[in-house]
Amino acid sequence: MEYLGVSYSAENLPKLDPGFIPFGVWMNAYRQGAAVPLAIGVERDNGYLTVRHIKIHGTAQMAEADYRYVERYVKFLLWSVGGFRVYVCGCSPLAQRLKAAYSLTGERKFDAQFMQDVYEVPMEVVDLPLEQCPKANESAKPIGGHLKGCRIGFDAGGSDRKVSAVIDGKTVYSEEVVWHPKTQSDPRYHFDGIVSAFKTAASKMPRVDAIGVSSAGVFIGNAPMVSSLFIKVPREKRELVKTIYDRAAKEIGDVPIVVANDGDVTALAGAMGLECGAVMGMAMGTSEAVGYVDQDGNVLGWLNELAFAPVDLNEAAMVDEWSTDRGVGCKYFSQDAVIKLAPAAGIQLDQTLTPAEKLKVVQSLMEQDDPRAAAIYDSIGAYLAYTVVLYSQFYEIHHLIALGRVMSGKGGELILARCQAILAQEYPQLAGQIRVMLPDEKTRRVGQSVAAASLPE
Repeated sequence: MEYLGVSYSAENLPKLDPGFIPFGVWMNAYRQGAAVPLAIGVERDNGYLTVRHIKIHGTAQMAEADYRYVERYVKFLLWSVGGFRVYVCGCSPLAQRLKAAYSLTGERKFDAQFMQDVYEVPMEVVDLPLEQCPKANESAKPIGGHLKGCRIGFDAGGSDRKVSAVIDGKTVYSEEVVWHPKTQSDPRYHFDGIVSAFKTAASKMPRVDAIGVSSAGVFIGNAPMVSSLFIKVPREKRELVKTIYDRAAKEIGDVPIVVANDGDVTALAGAMGLECGAVMGMAMGTSEAVGYVDQDGNVLGWLNELAFAPVDLNEAAMVDEWSTDRGVGCKYFSQDAVIKLAPAAGIQLDQTLTPAEKLKVVQSLMEQDDPRAAAIYDSIGAYLAYTVVLYSQFYEIHHLIALGRVMSGKGGELILARCQAILAQEYPQLAGQIRVMLPDEKTRRVGQSVAAASLPE
């Protein structure tokens, strides 16, 4: 197969999406013969800076392939690492094209606005000679694993909130409460729900020593800078959102509180269960949520918002309604992926159903061994295999734990089996390095809210 003059080999393309161009596979093929050095830096809060040294072809014939490679590479880094300033060092024409794209009026205006909202400074692309590329400045910090004392663990989801009272690592009380944070414009609704959960857990213990929170969103410290939980809250009430968890903790007393992205807490739960590091957690539900802890059990201070990171270069791929980009992870590793593939499988879903209800229809068919449903999960397994090839180029991964509603039941087992089979056939070395797995029993016992409870020292 060929794309932009680059021939690549993917033997096991998803049967229901044969136009899929796996970014990681194409990227490996593109690099063959690339000899012109280029450096990309992404700067985030506190002066932290990630730098990658790559090579492009630098010829007129490969100009479009060069741009596609670098633009998608920058896009992946932005949503992996996070940052408000991108340095492109060594090719001024590419830098100028990227500067136009990643502006508030360019084709990547969503990305520019999102990063501006997170870091509260305008996003910019800086054009520099190669020799002036700034030096990397990374920061890895330990996360969680502290279980002594009386702790509250809170998991803020989009449809329910879970809270646990944990004493010396053992859950003495746990509850789930349905709530609707994504439809509420008054942050008092969110605040009251959080405080109610904290107080319920506190009432089950003799005292509260610490509070840990797992929450959807992007955080600077404990402040949700961007979060789907508060999507309806007006911008002028943003300060109330940024302080919401710290204020809620004060209702319990003068106790330490640590808030972390739910993806990172999922990875932490996996690391605690497996008793090792280099763990990526990938939750396939309403969207794709990813978290990561490194070999030493540290978080890197990265966004890990891979729902918006590219996985498919097919220019006819489905558009993500929020980011307006094509080929990004949320359309491949979520209930949207199942719904997207259903027509190609010959399954007509009632359009009056919610996305979650449509997923349940396909899951029910899969439990009955319907071959049409099996074709959907088989194709998602192919997506996952080739995306492991991609993610492994940006993260050191020893265990990838796949979970969430899409991974439940027979469908999840088929996704896993297909992914493992493709890796074993096409990438045996990678298959030996990375264990793609469902959560094991010990990881399930740790759980999201217990892992959250372990966040504060």
